[in-house]
Amino acid sequence: MTPGDDLFRLWVYLASTPLFGLAATLLAYVAGLRVQRAARFAALANPVLVAILLLAALLQLTGIAYPRYFEGAQFVHFLLGPATVAFAVPLVTQFGTLVRLRWPLLVALAAGGIAAGATAVGTAWLLGASEATIRSLVPKSITAPIAMGISEQIGGVPTLTAVFCIFTGILGAAVSGPLFARLGVTDAVVRGFALGNAAHGIGAARAFQDDAESGAFAGLALAVHGLVGALAIPATVLLFGR
Repeated sequence: MTPGDDLFRLWVYLASTPLFGLAATLLAYVAGLRVQRAARFAALANPVLVAILLLAALLQLTGIAYPRYFEGAQFVHFLLGPATVAFAVPLVTQFGTLVRLRWPLLVALAAGGIAAGATAVGTAWLLGASEATIRSLVPKSITAPIAMGISEQIGGVPTLTAVFCIFTGILGAAVSGPLFARLGVTDAVVRGFALGNAAHGIGAARAFQDDAESGAFAGLALAVHGLVGALAIPATVLLFGR
């Protein structure tokens, strides 16, 4: 039996079991990391974006339906919640800075959250988007597990919200470096908090690539934005969106 036969038998086995989705997701992300390193961390060489493109191409070429793929990928999806909570761990080391900067950070959080929702909704409304699409856009800067729940509460489409969240995170992580350089923003706290506030988990992962302090405050922004958004967005829609 040749190595090619062994590979074919492995492919047939994986393609018919939930292991396919899990293995494909992990391998695509590893490939994305290698592409990012090879591109010297270029803005558009984001590993999440590369992994999405690779997985989309794989499913298209093989004809494997998304539900079958997700049977395995759901194990990675489940880890989104624990990963979000885990951002609290590095934050403990920055607790003193957090207390000292609590008021500026709260103002920044409110400004960023309002701007993210208002600009998305305003743009979609001007372009004639449906009400369901507009409502799906409202929580797009909040981490996906929380945003999908909010979307369902306010009459949006959770799956569409997930797409908007991923796109927002990738775009934020991709443009943040050049944008910060252009604006002369060098403070780790400011960079991290802005990334977590605007680009949730993907932005926080990008912040951790800079340094631990930046990542810690990105995790803080992500967590607090999610908490406040889960309470404020449904209440706001209930008051003004009916």
